[in-house]
Amino acid sequence: MAIPTSAVISETTRADAGGVVETDIPARLDGLLWSGFHTRVVAALGITWILDGLEVTLAGTLSGALKQQLQFSNLDVGLANSAYLAGAVIGALGFGWLTDRIGRKKLFFITLALYLAATAATALSWNVWSYALFRFLTGAGIGGEYTAINSTIQELMPARYRGWTDLMINGSFWIGAALGAVCAIVLLDPAVIDPEYGWRVAYFTGAVLGLVVFVMRLWIPESPRWLMIHGRPEQAEAIVAAIERTARAAPEAEHRIKSRIRLQTRSHTPLREVAHTLLIRYRQRSFVGLTLMVAQAFFYNAIFFTYALVLTDFFGIPVSHIGWYILPFAAGNFLGPLLLGRLFDTIGRRKMIAFTYGVSGILLAGSGYLFSIGALTAQTQTIAWMVIFFFASPAASAAYLTVSETFPLEVRALAIAIFYAIGTGIGGVAGPALFGVLIDTGSRATVFAGYLLGAGLMIVAAMVGWRYGVAAERKSLEQVARPLAAVEENG
Repeated sequence: MAIPTSAVISETTRADAGGVVETDIPARLDGLLWSGFHTRVVAALGITWILDGLEVTLAGTLSGALKQQLQFSNLDVGLANSAYLAGAVIGALGFGWLTDRIGRKKLFFITLALYLAATAATALSWNVWSYALFRFLTGAGIGGEYTAINSTIQELMPARYRGWTDLMINGSFWIGAALGAVCAIVLLDPAVIDPEYGWRVAYFTGAVLGLVVFVMRLWIPESPRWLMIHGRPEQAEAIVAAIERTARAAPEAEHRIKSRIRLQTRSHTPLREVAHTLLIRYRQRSFVGLTLMVAQAFFYNAIFFTYALVLTDFFGIPVSHIGWYILPFAAGNFLGPLLLGRLFDTIGRRKMIAFTYGVSGILLAGSGYLFSIGALTAQTQTIAWMVIFFFASPAASAAYLTVSETFPLEVRALAIAIFYAIGTGIGGVAGPALFGVLIDTGSRATVFAGYLLGAGLMIVAAMVGWRYGVAAERKSLEQVARPLAAVEENG
C-alpha cells in the first residue's frame, strides 16, 4: 500500500495557530477491523523477530562448534553471549531515545543496517574477543529494533487486537529459532561442510535473510500518532486515510470515531519530563514493568543461551545433533503466544500475566528437581522445556506489551528501552555467564540452584503483575496512558 507523504487535513483533524491539533485519528485507528494492511505490518515486523531468533539460536547451537574450532571454554561462550545482550542493552537505550525523537520508521533502517553489518562480521571472527565484539554490535542493532517495533505495534494496531498481535509478533522469534536449528543441523554436519567453515556460513545466512527485511519495511508507514504529536498532521491524516481505504470500521466503533483529543505539538520530550513520568507520575507501572522484564530476561536468557551446554555436558549429545532438540523447544515457544495470545485481550492482562508467569516458575522448579536427581533423559528434558516455555513465551512477550502500552506516547520507545535495558542488564547479561559457571562445575545440584533462582523470579513477577498490573485490554492507548501533550478542551 502506497502511503502519501502529504495531504489536505480532513475536517476531523484541525490545527490552530498555537500549535494545538485536535484530532480523532487515534479513535479511527482503534476502531478498525483487521485488514490486509495489518497483516502486512505483522509480516514486516515479525520477520525482524525471526532474525533475532535465528541469531540467538545460532549462538546456542554453535557453542559446541566454537569450543572445538576457536577453543572456547564454557565461560567464553557465556561471556560472548552476555556481550550480545550487553550490546542489546546499549543499543536499546541509544536507539530508543532516537525513536521517540526522530520517529519509528527512520530507526528501522538504521538498526537493520547495523545488524546486517555486524552479523556478517561475526562470521569472520578469529578469537573470543573478536567474536564478542561483533556479537556486541549485532546485539546493539537488535536492541534498537525492540524499541521501534514494539512502539509501532502499539500505535498502528486496533485496540481489540493489540495484545494478541504484540504477543504473536514477539513469538515469531521462535520461527527464527527453528530456522537456526535447521541451519545448525545442516551446517554442522561434517558430511555436508567442513566444520571449520560451517559455523561461519551459519552467521552469513542471517545476514542474507536480513536483506529481505529492507524490502518489507517499505510496507510500514510512520506512526500517525507520533506524527500528530510532532506537528505533522497532514502526513498523519494521509496515512490513516490510506489505511481506511483497505480496512473497515467495526460496527460498534461508532462511539470511538466520535472521540477526539487535543494535542500540543512538540519537537521532542525533555529527559527531565521522561524521568518525572517514569519515576513519579507512573511509578507503580514502572515497578511492574521492571519486575516483569527482569524475571523473564533471567529466565529466558540463562536457560536458552546455555541449553546446548546442558545437552552436551550432562546428556552427551553430539554438537551436530543439538539442532534437533531446539525444534520442539521452538515449537512450544511459538504455540504459546499463538494459542494463549487472544486470552490477553479477552480474559485480560492481569489474570493472564499472573497465570503464565506463575505456571512457568512452578514448572521450571519441578523439572529442575528431576534434572538434579538424574530422572530426565535428553528427550524428556527437551519435552519439559517445551511445556515450560509454552507458558513462558507469552509471559515474556507480555512484559514488552505491558511496558509499551502503559506509558504515554511521547516516552513509549524510551520507556521500552529503559526497562529492557535494566531488565536485560540485571537478568539477561548476568544469566548466561552465571549458568556457564554453574555448568562448568559439572554438578547437577548446582545447576538446579540456578533453575530455582529463575523460577523464584517468575513467581514473584506473577504476584506483582496480579496485584499492580493495568487492565489495558481492548482500551485505546490514550485511555490507558493520556499523552503528555494532551490539553483540556478549555485549555
